[in-house]
Amino acid sequence: MEERNHDQKLTSRHVLHKKLDAAAWGLFFIWIGIALVAHVGWGAGLLGVGIIMLGAQVTREYFGLKLEGFWVAMGFFFALGGIWESFNVQFGLLPILCVAVGVALELLCNGFPRPDVAPAEITGQHDNAGGTLHHRIIDRDVRRRL
Repeated sequence: MEERNHDQKLTSRHVLHKKLDAAAWGLFFIWIGIALVAHVGWGAGLLGVGIIMLGAQVTREYFGLKLEGFWVAMGFFFALGGIWESFNVQFGLLPILCVAVGVALELLCNGFPRPDVAPAEITGQHDNAGGTLHHRIIDRDVRRRL
């Protein structure tokens, strides 16, 4: 019975995830269409895209879904680029972004190592499991044991 409830939770979370993604993509294309028709300029266009990306992540957090760090970073960079362009700053944003991305990649690669596959006995119900292969390998093995 408990396993059935867990499966239903996963299914409803998956459906919610898909609906939020579809809504965010819909808003993105609506905004791009409005920005092109209204000739709002690059600054407002980029800022709008960044706000949509960040808003989608805030909505995910509100509904208890995991934040997607990549999209948070991209939303931040788009919003920053839009503000940068709106204020017509003379110093280029690209060098700053390159340094920031390089530092972030160094921290991710060297500072936060995560195993790609975690043993099923340790992780239980996905609480601390990390890595892309976990669902394909460990879950398959657990189902075979049942």
